[in-house]
Amino acid sequence: MKKEKIAVEYQSFASFQELDSKERNLVEKALEATKQAYAPYSEFYVGAAVLLKNGEIILGSNQENGAYPSGLCAERVALFYAGHAFPNEEVEALAVIAHSDKDPLTEAVAPCGACRQVMHETQLRQKNSFKIILAHENGSGLIFDSIYPLLPLSFHFNK
Repeated sequence: MKKEKIAVEYQSFASFQELDSKERNLVEKALEATKQAYAPYSEFYVGAAVLLKNGEIILGSNQENGAYPSGLCAERVALFYAGHAFPNEEVEALAVIAHSDKDPLTEAVAPCGACRQVMHETQLRQKNSFKIILAHENGSGLIFDSIYPLLPLSFHFNK
């Protein structure tokens, strides 16, 4: 048996000012989307903003439901709506940001496994990767060039 290693590469930023104007705008839109989150149970508000190649920005926020797990994460809300409204447009970037009134967050949050899998499927469908920006309200965050560092052993059908 041989021991192997999976390495993850990403960029980090300490301030939104380090982002280019397009990335900064996307993070600001994601933060704006947190205000539309419906999170009466967790009090954990997540916003996502998807930038399409045509310049369109699609927002999503988490939507909880008392009949857990019937709710939906912000990332999937935004990606699924983008796929519905603009089925032939590629995703260029996705920004995610969260805050909690109950327990203040100390760093950017990472997408759940289901959202990572949807991001993977989106990349497979469009045959192109997209940038993923995970931001924190304090201005810091991480940037990944694709979903693969966040989901290195992804599930997929062999066609």
